Amino acid sequence: MIENLSDEERVERIAGHIGEIISLIGEDGTREGLVKTPMRAAKALWFITSGYRAKAEDMMQQALFTHEGSQMIIVRDIEFYSLCEHHMLPFFGTISIGYLPSGRIIGLSKLARCVEVFARRLQVQERLTSEVCRAVAHELGAEGVMVTCRARHLCMQMRGVEKQEATTVTTHAEGRFADDAALRAEFFQAVR
Repeated sequence: MIENLSDEERVERIAGHIGEIISLIGEDGTREGLVKTPMRAAKALWFITSGYRAKAEDMMQQALFTHEGSQMIIVRDIEFYSLCEHHMLPFFGTISIGYLPSGRIIGLSKLARCVEVFARRLQVQERLTSEVCRAVAHELGAEGVMVTCRARHLCMQMRGVEKQEATTVTTHAEGRFADDAALRAEFFQAVR
């Protein structure tokens, strides 16, 4: 059964499948440039999907601190790379997170690590945005959280409609941000 395999055994099996794919597309997997490609690609895919083997809540709980302030805190332009679940092609961009603390703040790097946990899975941008927002809201107990994501999708650029300059923007709001248009406007002004 797959769930009983070690990480190394999983990577080995992925490499075997990649080797088969190389043959199926018409390439000679024994030629010099491709001999080690199945294992390199398997290790890369294992790394790119490491979010399946991490829990955002465990990681965020390591850096929660008491804070009496209530003003908006924003970390903007957190770079991420993910794989589109429809084509398994990369999409990448930035995520900005704003929150209104309610007695606790989080170490700034933990917000970036939260993004990585959810980005390093097969994803759609819309879900990525909402998962980050909900995780931060839940772990901080914040009065409100707002997340915006800007990304370029290779599934739109190198195949299909082949639109090179298309950028997708998604947002998700929890708590006070969901109900207060002025608060959302303040967030958007700060991340612009």
